[in-house]
Amino acid sequence: MVDASAFAGIALVGLGLVLTPGPNMVYLVSRSVTQGRRAGFVSLAGVAVGFFVYLAAAALGIAALFAVVPQLYLAVKLAGAAYLLWLAWQTVRPGARSVFDPQPLPTEPARRLFAMGLLTNLLNPKIAILYVSLLPQFVDPSHGNVAAQSLVLGLVQIAVALAVNGLIVLTAGTLAAFLGRRPLWLRVQRYVMGSVLAGLAVHVATDRSRAAVA
Repeated sequence: MVDASAFAGIALVGLGLVLTPGPNMVYLVSRSVTQGRRAGFVSLAGVAVGFFVYLAAAALGIAALFAVVPQLYLAVKLAGAAYLLWLAWQTVRPGARSVFDPQPLPTEPARRLFAMGLLTNLLNPKIAILYVSLLPQFVDPSHGNVAAQSLVLGLVQIAVALAVNGLIVLTAGTLAAFLGRRPLWLRVQRYVMGSVLAGLAVHVATDRSRAAVA
């Protein structure tokens, strides 16, 4: 059984990451703005499959590996915290370019859009860090089977990510025009997300829990 705090924690982490510009957001916005919503949703389907690939790997033993090699768990956890801090800086640094100002892209068929969405997510370091370093920290071995908890928590993250990304696909063109006329709003969004990521980084780095085993 996963407790409410773990649900809320992974949902917050997932929300913070999905709202922070990264490879997935850049690709989905670019496709949606330049090729239309249908292309955006086909690309999102590929991204969704990538999430499930990572979730399967997490449920099949990442936590067990970390329990056997605690030094690896610590190293990955600190790397995850460092990466979150880097994302926070990239979000608020001077001169950061808006994801809602995409470069024109050539038109692609649906099969290639799906494949590119899948590959973009599989190679996305944010998602790798999420499943390797962050998700295991919300698993409590005293609450039952670790693999089952990882699966449930991963499904929560996927639900949050797909819901937000779906809204981004639907509204990408409108948001691009809206934020293009209101740079102050865009700046506020960047600083809010940067603060959330920095706070998560501090929490991850200072957390004293150990890796859980099944």
